[in-house]
Amino acid sequence: MNSKILYVEDEPFISQIVSEGLVSSGFVVKTVADGNLVMDAVREFIPDICVMDIMLPSIDGYALTAAIRKINPHIPIIFVSAKPLTEDVVRGFKTGGNDYLRKPFSMDELLVRIESLLARFNNSFPVDSGKEDGMYEFANCRFDATHQQLRTPLSTYLLSFKEAALLELLLQRKNDVLERQEVLLKIWNEDSYYNTRSMDVFMAHLRKLLKDDPDVQILSLRGVGYKLIC
Repeated sequence: MNSKILYVEDEPFISQIVSEGLVSSGFVVKTVADGNLVMDAVREFIPDICVMDIMLPSIDGYALTAAIRKINPHIPIIFVSAKPLTEDVVRGFKTGGNDYLRKPFSMDELLVRIESLLARFNNSFPVDSGKEDGMYEFANCRFDATHQQLRTPLSTYLLSFKEAALLELLLQRKNDVLERQEVLLKIWNEDSYYNTRSMDVFMAHLRKLLKDDPDVQILSLRGVGYKLIC
């Protein structure tokens, strides 16, 4: 069965060229041009992957991705945008995106990224944790992987998709070493310098949240990876 792509793009010329390229490559494609129509398309079309522009009428791609994550935590999402700043890319990842492709881009590059994400998510997500309900209890904390919710002694936090995936990997290796390369390949799909820096940002934010519980600590093992102690 051919994979289904939800392609969200408000520029008609770009939408037509890209969607035709995707169809000719064997994908089933549904195009949406208005942010208000995206959530209905997600529910009705049930895509295998989303290709999401950021600047859209009504609702931007960041807000849409956050909304999609609430009903489907595991669908891969690629942002495509003319926004070039590093802060835009980081925001894209923090709101739940899995990849970020700057405009203008080639069809070959988009296809490679789509195929890579589909292969990774089909093989790796959700990660087999032995937790059928996605619930983890550690020290004085509780983590709901399905709903990306972390409860500490002081508060309850809604995590981004990548933060949730990172915390789940740490919990699966609790009190053991989690290698940096494994994290990068499973969550970011490649161990590039940029992705390493992005991972450091997410790890720092998790550390900040987990400071609520003095019985939990994330250790950095220089040149190796991390260890969650609890």
